Amino acid sequence: MQGIIIENISNLYKIKGENDIYEATARGKFKKDEITPVVGDFIEYEIIDSEKKKAVITEIKERKVYIKRPKLANISQIIFVISSKDPKPDLLMLDKQLAFAEYMNIKSIIVLNKIDLDKKQDFEKIKNIYQKIGYKVIETNAKEKIGIKELETAMQNEINAFSGNSGVGKSTLINGIFRKNVTLEGEISKKNKRGKNTTTAIKMYEIEKNTWIADTPGFSTFEINEIESKDLDKFFKEFKSKIKDCEFIGCTHIKEENCGIKKAVKEGKISKDRYERFCKIYEELKEKEKRKKW
Repeated sequence: MQGIIIENISNLYKIKGENDIYEATARGKFKKDEITPVVGDFIEYEIIDSEKKKAVITEIKERKVYIKRPKLANISQIIFVISSKDPKPDLLMLDKQLAFAEYMNIKSIIVLNKIDLDKKQDFEKIKNIYQKIGYKVIETNAKEKIGIKELETAMQNEINAFSGNSGVGKSTLINGIFRKNVTLEGEISKKNKRGKNTTTAIKMYEIEKNTWIADTPGFSTFEINEIESKDLDKFFKEFKSKIKDCEFIGCTHIKEENCGIKKAVKEGKISKDRYERFCKIYEELKEKEKRKKW
């Protein structure tokens, strides 16, 4: 029988089967083959006890996508949530994550949440930058259910993961989509304006047939070490068409003259802020690569 892993706590797996949800363990052979089942895995299973809903995972199907941290398989779309304030937009983290999604060949949606708090209209600038690049940007006010319908439509027939710093409203959005409290909503700490992370385990929720949400901790802290600094430009969507205008092959787009990317920044074709964040991420990756060599 075939199913999908929807939760994993201490080597016990919840699997959504063809007709029911089972608690399952994994066959010992996976340990021998050094494969660990993860949330999002499509699997085959055998029922051990149909009354108590116990099963055993017998096979893990080939993964289309595998993310090491948080451990997650087969997601097809990441929804990056940022808030206007409390906490303020972390665009450096957003650009890291968008580059990672491009590298993994996963679709991206940017959600600008808490639009009611955006008195200075800063979101308009953010929206313009990312829409111009070609990303879908959706404005929401999760508490008032504004933008939820548009988000629901964009999520259809995908395995969606929500990402964003604690307190940006991921859980409120998910609860808005289900119209009930399926996740534990976080409270913003009034003292330091930082979110308290309430999601402790990766869980997947089925919205409708073939449409899933993975609510995961850890996305906001992950590093993009899999990407080599020399390849980073390939994962900034708006850079791709300008790389050919660089004088040197292997141009880093930082110190070189006659650089197609820098020229595009000067001409306003590439956002200066996003270019500066590219430089920061490049230097971070370069520094890590140096440390590895030591």
